Amino acid sequence: MLGAVLFPIFNILVFPGFLFLSVMGLIAEYVDRKLCAKLQNRVGPPFYQPFADFVKLSAKQEIIPHDAEGPIFRAMPFLALAATICAFLYLPIWGRSALFSFEGDLIVVLYLLTIPTLSYFLGGVYSTSLFATVGAVRTVTQLFAYEVPLFLALLSPALLAGSWSVSGIAAYFGSHPWRWCFCLLGFAVAVVTALGKLEKVPFDIPDAETEIVGGIFTEYSGRLLAFIRMTLDVESVVIASLLAAVFLPFGLGLPPLLGFLAYLLKVLLVVALLSLLRTIMARLRIDQMMDFCWKCLAPLAFLQLVACLVLKGVLA
Repeated sequence: MLGAVLFPIFNILVFPGFLFLSVMGLIAEYVDRKLCAKLQNRVGPPFYQPFADFVKLSAKQEIIPHDAEGPIFRAMPFLALAATICAFLYLPIWGRSALFSFEGDLIVVLYLLTIPTLSYFLGGVYSTSLFATVGAVRTVTQLFAYEVPLFLALLSPALLAGSWSVSGIAAYFGSHPWRWCFCLLGFAVAVVTALGKLEKVPFDIPDAETEIVGGIFTEYSGRLLAFIRMTLDVESVVIASLLAAVFLPFGLGLPPLLGFLAYLLKVLLVVALLSLLRTIMARLRIDQMMDFCWKCLAPLAFLQLVACLVLKGVLA
């Protein structure tokens, strides 16, 4: 009875929950910054820099704007982090099954990964700062641009596998090697839209420092800013894990330890790919981002969907 209570708490707080994701997020940030520096012919930060930044920010004073809605302003970073960690519990990190899995968990994961964006929006609006408000409006506008092609891209392998579960999709591709090759177009669309979801270049429009100082995060400081940065790092790991589970079904039949190592390699591969894309691109305007998502990414994702439907009919 005691184990039935303590084991879920351990899963949420330690592994594969908060502590594991925090460490993985810091590692992902280091890989991202180091690879970006190398591509730009710079030295880059030492391996401990992300952790040092978090500790330094956590030790600084929190300054809440006088006119801000204090409770909501303070709560949004923690709400975003909690939703991101919760989404991770439905993703397989070794083998073919997640810690918590059910038919339809893909929809729950996508819903939970939308909460951080909405949290940033509310935090920006309730800070009452002009820069943060502009960034919040951009955040919501951008949300309606990248969500549709991202959902369509993830819908294709789900239809091909005949399952709305991330674990079910991973198990299908694990049992049918090489069929994942038919979803490479969807993977490309998902990687590009992931840049928008993570608000990385060229889709860092909501927090463009050269235009609106820091956008939605302008008024955040101290521990609140530290947890926002941690949430962004953790979110990058969760999204990379989702793409790895759906589009890169390698090493699913390995023993648990080797399967976990294969998972780490896949996540770091996706993180490195995101870093490469953000390094070689320049920031777009919000109207350019909307046009690109609706006129290019959405049709490509729909084409991937049609191809998967045809393939499913042929294989039936």
